[in-house]
Amino acid sequence: MNQQPHSIARPVLKWAGGKGRLLPELLARVPDEFNAYHEPFVGGGALFFALAGQGRIRRAYLSDANAGLIDVYLALRNAVEEVIAALGQHAYEREHYYRVRALRPEALTLPERAARVIYLNKTCYNGLYRENRAGQFNVPFGRYKNPTICDEPNLRAASAVLQGVDIARRRFSTVLDYAQPGNFVYFDPPYHPVSPTANFTTYDRDGFGPDDQRQLRDVFAALADKGVRAMLSNSDMPFVRDLYAGFHIEQLYAARAVNSKANGRGKVAELLICNF
Repeated sequence: MNQQPHSIARPVLKWAGGKGRLLPELLARVPDEFNAYHEPFVGGGALFFALAGQGRIRRAYLSDANAGLIDVYLALRNAVEEVIAALGQHAYEREHYYRVRALRPEALTLPERAARVIYLNKTCYNGLYRENRAGQFNVPFGRYKNPTICDEPNLRAASAVLQGVDIARRRFSTVLDYAQPGNFVYFDPPYHPVSPTANFTTYDRDGFGPDDQRQLRDVFAALADKGVRAMLSNSDMPFVRDLYAGFHIEQLYAARAVNSKANGRGKVAELLICNF
């Protein structure tokens, strides 16, 4: 990946906890210079696309534990025209939605799998990504006036940005194997829930519980010891503040877009934590 600014690409997927509304705050805190960028919970990739659009990324490593999400990025990087063609086969229609949701991803080609995820994401309820214990996408059909299922210009712009990027399905802890001093890591994990009914940790079948949060803190600390700068977002909860005591913690306010009740979508406090 070169250092020249690309066509401005936006996130291809809506993602619970996506960072579009916080980009000015995040960009202001990213180090001015870094040799490589790592995002082990890539999600919608808002910060990655913003930094790439500014020409600030020399080398990037994007990963996630969610196989369907990684399929999208791999297919966009390697076969964007095939993804666009596959999206052309989908329509915003309830019966079609449930037929597509019921498809077995392993029976599809990579571009078809990516198109399935993008289609479901654009037409499901609230743009949620949620899997049951069997790894099956289980979000119901959403109500929209005229959703854009295939944004061809943005898909091609995203593909251009993703050329040369290392994309893989892997657990966040593996970042310790390849992040080097002078690199920058941004963690945007599933947040520690603020209440029993505000738990969005089922982004894949394995979930993300307190033990995972503790392991993530250990990885964050190990990166600091290694001389790798890292920044992490999470909910503003005593559990999280206790985990990261000793690191630089800031409170930010972000608009919450995913909530079953409209009056629960206002600005809420969250934490931004740096090891530098």
